[in-house]
Amino acid sequence: MTVLILTSEQDVTADMVVVHLNASAVPVVRLDPADLIGGAALSGEYVHGSFRGHLWSAGRLVGLDGLRSVWVRRPGTPASRVAEPSEWLTEESSQALYGMLRSSGARWMNHPDAARRARYKPWQLRLAQRSGLPVPATLITTFPQAARDFAARFPDLVVKPVSGAHPQEPPRAVPTSRVAPDADFAAVAFGPTLLQRRIAKRADIRLTVVGERMLAARKATAPDADPDEVDVRFAPGDVPWRPSDVPPRIADGVRAYLREAELAYGAFDFAEDADGTWWFLECNQSGQFGFVEVDTGQPIARTIAEWLARPVPENAPKRVNGTSSRVC
Repeated sequence: MTVLILTSEQDVTADMVVVHLNASAVPVVRLDPADLIGGAALSGEYVHGSFRGHLWSAGRLVGLDGLRSVWVRRPGTPASRVAEPSEWLTEESSQALYGMLRSSGARWMNHPDAARRARYKPWQLRLAQRSGLPVPATLITTFPQAARDFAARFPDLVVKPVSGAHPQEPPRAVPTSRVAPDADFAAVAFGPTLLQRRIAKRADIRLTVVGERMLAARKATAPDADPDEVDVRFAPGDVPWRPSDVPPRIADGVRAYLREAELAYGAFDFAEDADGTWWFLECNQSGQFGFVEVDTGQPIARTIAEWLARPVPENAPKRVNGTSSRVC
């Protein structure tokens, strides 16, 4: 049975997992949906009540009934590399590819429906609250007066994009920034703005969860750190990430979060305050992990490879939206 990885050609993070799959002699096919229709091809036949589907990529042909798992890593936009791309061709290719993959019995990391929903930051914050994770006071608004009232209650704020775009996605990426004390918030009327109580953090936490396994890393805030440098992704400094234990309350909340979100993989970001409380900031359903593994030596890539390589159980229970009702 084959592992299918949907990602771009130059994805070093995926390469780390492929190394472990190859070492375990697990067949793996890598496909970027952007290569449809030229560098990749597909076919599906629905005849006499049965379905047979095939994918071809980089000289490899794989039957969809022979897939054990699909890792939706960071796939490109379907059919975006053709000579004359169009929204119509992208939609047709997306419907064909993901529709056929949904017809397979493969396990997903993560299922496209769950992954799409998991990107919504407002939904993340509410789910984190319901899961029992500490969430800083947050306001998302286009009302300037609501922002002013919120700032009066919580004078020390940060502002961040609602979409949470990653620094590797310019020009949309905007760092989390501290709000000036004299801000008047008039610009809030021109677009949704996310304001959040600033956590005076003593460390940043990245908790990578693969199935039931939790791998936490901690990056201590430097003693001489600029208090206005609140976004660890952009902040300078040579403080390395170090392995960390996960508080039981956080572990329980994260399990509840992933179970409700129907995710098999999640990269959680927390801010640790002076009391040791981990405050939930976000969960990236396709977050990077290479930088953590390099610093800490934690076997994240191997853990993902082992999850992907697990055989599909016979008579597996029906899945909701393509994913198990439990984290598996």
